[in-house]
Amino acid sequence: MADIAGVNGQRETFRVVGKPNLPGVLSYAIATGVAKYGIDYVVPDMLHAKFLRSPYASAKIVSVDTLKARALPGVVDILTWENEDIKQLGSAPFGSPARRPWLDNIADQDGTEVGVIVVAESEDICEEALRLLDVEWEVLPHVVNALEGRKPDAPVIRPPELSSLPPDMMGPRRDPSRPKKGNVSYSVVSQGDIEAGFREADQILEYDLKIPAFASLIPNPPGSVAWWFNDPYQGEGKSLHIEGAVQRKDAIGGLYGMPPEKTVQEGLFQGGKYCDWGMRRSQEITPLLAKRTGRPVRCVNTREETFDFLMNERYMHLKVGIKNNGLITAVDDFSIADGGVQGSSTFGTSGDQGYGPYYTLKCLNIRQFMEIVDTNRGRMYVSGQHCPFNWDAGTMAIYLISERLNKDPIEIAGLNLHGPESQSDPNPVPSFEACLDAGKKLMNWNWHSSGTKRLPDGRMHGMSFRYQICPRHAFSGYDCKLELRRGVVHMPTQGPCTGIYAVECNAMVVAEELGLEYKDIKVDFDYRETFTPVGGGSDGTTASAWAMKECANILKKKILRAAIEEAENPAPPSMFSFGRPQEPSPFIGMKPEDLDMADGCIIAKADPGKSVPLERAVTKNIFATFSGRPPTSIWTKGMGKMLDTMNTAFCEVAVDTETGEVEVLRFGVAADPGKIMRRTSLESQIDQVMFFSHGCQLLEEYVFDERSGLKLNTNMIDYKKPTILDVPPVEREFLETRSGNAAYGASGISHSLANTHLIVIAIHNAVGVWVDPPATPDKVLKALGKA
Repeated sequence: MADIAGVNGQRETFRVVGKPNLPGVLSYAIATGVAKYGIDYVVPDMLHAKFLRSPYASAKIVSVDTLKARALPGVVDILTWENEDIKQLGSAPFGSPARRPWLDNIADQDGTEVGVIVVAESEDICEEALRLLDVEWEVLPHVVNALEGRKPDAPVIRPPELSSLPPDMMGPRRDPSRPKKGNVSYSVVSQGDIEAGFREADQILEYDLKIPAFASLIPNPPGSVAWWFNDPYQGEGKSLHIEGAVQRKDAIGGLYGMPPEKTVQEGLFQGGKYCDWGMRRSQEITPLLAKRTGRPVRCVNTREETFDFLMNERYMHLKVGIKNNGLITAVDDFSIADGGVQGSSTFGTSGDQGYGPYYTLKCLNIRQFMEIVDTNRGRMYVSGQHCPFNWDAGTMAIYLISERLNKDPIEIAGLNLHGPESQSDPNPVPSFEACLDAGKKLMNWNWHSSGTKRLPDGRMHGMSFRYQICPRHAFSGYDCKLELRRGVVHMPTQGPCTGIYAVECNAMVVAEELGLEYKDIKVDFDYRETFTPVGGGSDGTTASAWAMKECANILKKKILRAAIEEAENPAPPSMFSFGRPQEPSPFIGMKPEDLDMADGCIIAKADPGKSVPLERAVTKNIFATFSGRPPTSIWTKGMGKMLDTMNTAFCEVAVDTETGEVEVLRFGVAADPGKIMRRTSLESQIDQVMFFSHGCQLLEEYVFDERSGLKLNTNMIDYKKPTILDVPPVEREFLETRSGNAAYGASGISHSLANTHLIVIAIHNAVGVWVDPPATPDKVLKALGKA
């Protein structure tokens, strides 16, 4: 068990933590439509703003004439990239490396904001003004196929003159020993002796896999409305009110030189932004426009404008050396990664190498060589949902080894998994073994080789398995505060509501530690508070809950001390007592250590019958604070070479070889989150990642016209996201080994169960041929030689 450094980390009994079906504090607002997102804010006298967006995949504005647009009634302001206010926005501080301007005249993907911003009385007027602009474009060469873009004769789409960034800051992490050539940068990560590993091998297998690009498609498109106002409580000078930049208000304030206390944001809702914390220009520009016009300004993206990448495309060729028993001796991983447009996150490309897909292997000889190709395809903000923990390259190796040797892939996985203490530890990982046992029972696991099992209805049956560690954000620190006020415990927090219900989890921990019920903890949302209980989904929740647990115990000590003080020195009757006699406290003559809290009361440990309800035992207000983070997780040490909490995922499919249709019959998950904090959230997050996984492997695909470079499917009809009718219910089995580092030995799940090839491997197991995702019926039939 972990968490020995914290108070009550090894608590054995739980009344609140882990309990299912406790409602979210803001669930009613979300379910009824009362919740307001950035795009929902409408304020009096509000103006609207829109960007000029590029009709080309790669282009440069040579000149723009705004005369006709300015003459349009209702147009209030027009800014171009040459405006001084725009030039100063987001400019690098003195002495720091130069960077590309916040807005310029270069468009590196279709639909990107470029060159001009129009402010008008309505969105329709903005659109008309944009049409009246006289823009002279220079259309530049484009690349929307990474394989073509890496060729020596491909047009170079990002020469130095198109960026003010120095070469080492122009994109993903680069190998300084290999200078960029054309569109291609290089990144290499290696360990051991790769050649020696292959000499040791009895067999060598090689295979290709493609990781597709797919969309984040934020349900509530990014946008904001901002205005400036006089706040007499904050001294002279204007204060900034901005809505629609949830959890990033201070970043917006900093962009305009505003301190946090003068940057107001009351909204709590930002919608589903799974691992996407990047601010869009529509959220950053409104304070400047409001300052220029003296009126509130609103700027929002349309849904069509929010098909950003959540995962960049990658082509991989792997060469794996194995012994005849299935032990891996060497891995040579060559990747071609779509780097996307300038400013894309390195997660999903070179960032994936540092957090590699081979963490758990005993194999010491691994080389990862990556070519990162500049393209005009799109931008990935911050991180992809599968990265940096995308292990499907390793999952594929395990499956292929099992096929070659006619062995169960679970056996091959166990053979190659190192122990919990280090990469050379031969011992099994207890959490992994427990997950396997539970998963095999859950799925009635009975392995068969590819193409050998036909279902009664004539379809082919396939199955697959993968495993993963449960990472968490042990590096995140939290500033917690609790207050006992008039007998009620308040938990103030900045929020926000990001869909992960971290606030609820923290409130459950407070209730557990104070002997209260979940409903007894009053959550106070206030943008001025510092506590923000997020940091990466459920794993961030468990980390913030550890800090809040410590804070709750500090408050508990203060409450018990106050109960003794008030017992010994009761407050005199107030004018509202109306002569009622005060009952003497049963705690007279006791010490704080003689007391405890249970069932909403303060009790005597030696005689629980002596109890007083909390609101009567302590009448004064009491504060408690705690700043810190959980103990460092085992996973962090040695970059994942030490293992504790694990999870396993299983899939069964049926493939119709006549139509190419693939049906996922079952998803199964046996996971060890260490300790379940809020079961409803855990179940929902697992459902969410399975929806992601289902979509990217069977349905989702960007379609580009290579001649024009334009994206052809930026709507929910042409770009197919899975719905509840597409994805089968996920069968789950949860374990609680208490081997994590966060609250009560928890670790969370994060996005570790999301995958790009679990279904694809099951399809191969069914029909014996590879189908690159998304495995649409036409691709399946083509792979079978029937189309």
